[in-house]
Amino acid sequence: MSDKEQTPTAPRLTVWQVIKSTVAAAFGVQTEAARQRDFKQGSAATFIIAGLAFTAAFVVALVVIVNLVLSGAG
Repeated sequence: MSDKEQTPTAPRLTVWQVIKSTVAAAFGVQTEAARQRDFKQGSAATFIIAGLAFTAAFVVALVVIVNLVLSGAG
């Protein structure tokens, strides 16, 4: 057996774990345990994509809310 086959691999993060970590990090409430898990099991590309998607959804939500408020104001 080669060294690669003997080394246990950390389980990959689920989609729900990535979403929770992204939202928690965005609001600054990420736990140390979750942060360490993310660095050990996650990939940077996954979190970059999740962060960009969260940012886009957040901006769209703000635009919708502002438009609703302004249309209701007069």
